[in-house]
Amino acid sequence: MVATARRLPPMTPRVALLATAAAIGGSVLYAGREALGPFIVGLLIVYLLAPPIERLARLGLPRPLAILIVYAAAVFLVVEGLNLMLRPLVDQIRQFASDLPGLVDQLREQLERLGAVYRGLELPPAIRDAVDEWLAKLAAGDIGFDPAVILPVLRATTGFVGTIFAFLIVPVWAFYLLKDRPSLVRSFQASIPPEWRADIDAVIAIVARVFGSWVRGQVLLGLSVGIATFAGLLALGTFVDPIFSRFAVLLAVIAGVLELLPIIGPIIAAVPAILIAATAGVEAAGAAFLLYLAIQQVENNVLVPKIQGDATDLHPSAVMLALVVGGAVAGLLGAILALPITAAARDVYRHLFARLSVPVDAGAADPSVAAADPPPAPAVPPDSQVSPAPETTAASSDGGPSAGSDPGPEVPPQAR
Repeated sequence: MVATARRLPPMTPRVALLATAAAIGGSVLYAGREALGPFIVGLLIVYLLAPPIERLARLGLPRPLAILIVYAAAVFLVVEGLNLMLRPLVDQIRQFASDLPGLVDQLREQLERLGAVYRGLELPPAIRDAVDEWLAKLAAGDIGFDPAVILPVLRATTGFVGTIFAFLIVPVWAFYLLKDRPSLVRSFQASIPPEWRADIDAVIAIVARVFGSWVRGQVLLGLSVGIATFAGLLALGTFVDPIFSRFAVLLAVIAGVLELLPIIGPIIAAVPAILIAATAGVEAAGAAFLLYLAIQQVENNVLVPKIQGDATDLHPSAVMLALVVGGAVAGLLGAILALPITAAARDVYRHLFARLSVPVDAGAADPSVAAADPPPAPAVPPDSQVSPAPETTAASSDGGPSAGSDPGPEVPPQAR
C-alpha cells in the first residue's frame, strides 16, 4: 500500500495565464531594473508605515487621514534624527575636506618611512620593479588618470538627477499604495484560483517573513556597528592618537551604512579608517585595524546569530556568490538585496519541495505527512450499519444462561 504526500493543485489554463503574466511582468521589471531603486525604497516605506496606519484605521480614522498622520510623524522623526546626526557629520566632512591635503602629505611621509624599510628587504626582481614603478607614479602624483573617465562621470551625474526626481515622486506613489492597500490585496486574491490561494499565501508569507527579518536585522546591525565604531574610535582618540576623535562620527556612519553589504561592507568601511590612522603612524594604523577586526568578529559571532536568526542564515560561500551575481545583475542595489532574495528563494524552494507529490511507503510514511493527511476510513453502506449490541453475559457451557444472570423478558417471535 502506497501513501502519497499532498499534491500541488493542477495546472489549469487560468493558472497558466497567471504564470505567463508573471513571467512577462518580471521581464519588464528586469529590463527597467536601473530605474527601480526609488520604487524599492517606496516599498520599504510602505512596509514600515503599514502597521501603524492599520492600527489607526481600526480605531475608526479615515484611511487617508491615518496615512497623513503617520507621514507627518515619520517626517518629524527623520528630520529631528538627521538634525542631531548631520550637524556633527557635516562639520567632520568639512574638516576632512580641509585637512585632506595635509593628510595626503602625512601619508606620503609614512610611505617614505616604509620605503626605507622596503629597500632593506630582499625581494625578487620582478616584484621590486613593479613596486618601484608604482611608488614612482605615487611620488609624481600620477596614478594612471585617464581622461576617458570624464564621460562616465557625466553619465552618472545625469542618472543622479533622474534618480533625485524619481525619489521625489516616491512618497506620492507610496501614499496611493497605502490608501488602496486593502482593495489591492482583495483584487490580487480574487485573481488567483481558489485551489492555489493557500500556496500563494504561504509563499507571500515566507517572503514577507524573510524580508521583514532582514530589514529589522540590518537596522539593528547598522546601529550597533555604528555605535560600537564611534565608541571605539573615541577610545583610540584618547589613548592612541587624537586623529581618531576628529573623524569618529564620519567613520562610524560609513561603518553603519556599509553593513548593508555583508562580508565586504565591513572591509570597505575599515579602509578609510586605516588610511586616516596611517597618517599618524604605523602604530595608529595597527590600532584601527585591530578595532575593526574586533567589531567584525563580535558582529559575526554574536550580533548576527542573535538578530538575524535563521531567517537569512546562509553559508558565507553562498553569501559571496549571491553578492557577485546580484552586483552583476543589478549593480549596487542588486548586491544589497542579494542576501534577502537568496534566503527567500531558499525557503520558498523548501516549501514547494515539501508540497510536491512524493510517493511514500505506507510502512515508513513520514509522520508529518501522515498527521497532515490521515487515510480515510472505508465507507460503509447505510443499510449495513448496525447499532452497538447491548452488553450480554457469558453463556454457560450447555448454551443456557449462566448462573446468576437475568434472562430478561421473552421477546415475541413476530418482534424478532
